[in-house]
Amino acid sequence: MTSILTTLDLIGLAWFIFLWVGYTWFAKRRARKIVCLASVLRSKRDQWMAEMMTRDNRIADVSIISALERNISFFASSSLLILAGLLTALSSSDKLSQVIHQIVPSLPQSPEQIQIKVLLMIYIFVFAFFQFTWSLRQYGFAGVLVGAAPNGNKMEQDKLLQFANRAAKVIDQAGHSFNYGLRAIYLSLSTLAWFIDPRLFMATTVLVVLVLYHREFHSKVLKALRECD
Repeated sequence: MTSILTTLDLIGLAWFIFLWVGYTWFAKRRARKIVCLASVLRSKRDQWMAEMMTRDNRIADVSIISALERNISFFASSSLLILAGLLTALSSSDKLSQVIHQIVPSLPQSPEQIQIKVLLMIYIFVFAFFQFTWSLRQYGFAGVLVGAAPNGNKMEQDKLLQFANRAAKVIDQAGHSFNYGLRAIYLSLSTLAWFIDPRLFMATTVLVVLVLYHREFHSKVLKALRECD
């Protein structure tokens, strides 16, 4: 691999991995200290489960979980379709090399270089697929908890809040898995720039991370969610 990729390619790949892993670690730790989408949604899920336990009719709660599952199913199915396309592209690296050479004649790329870049995208979408399907399973577990939830009107407040907190944690973990998969898809867009130029690859990776940071920590929807208390 080192003999195929240029030094600039290797630096770009290392930069991409560093930003992906680094931002995931940063966002997880940052969410414990300041208000962000993850922390606000966790609070809303606690509130949702506590309210759910006091309702006799929980059809609306089950419907919400079903809607979330349908949305994630779309992304999981899309990931499989994209993987099929990428596997086809992997077998047509010669043609891809010629097409890219016509677009960027100043940076010729061998079929082997194209294959490595396609393999990176395949890894990203395999990772995303596993995250989406795990999120689906966790939402299924949450549906079971909603069905098994006792009548909160006949419980002590401490026990009600304890059950609600645990049920909300399952939903929260499902949301995190979905977020990891969605983050992978966002970052996969920056890998497209690697087919053009490693420097553009590094720049677009930074841009994607900045977009993710803004949406999770400084977006208008975050402000709106905070004002809904």
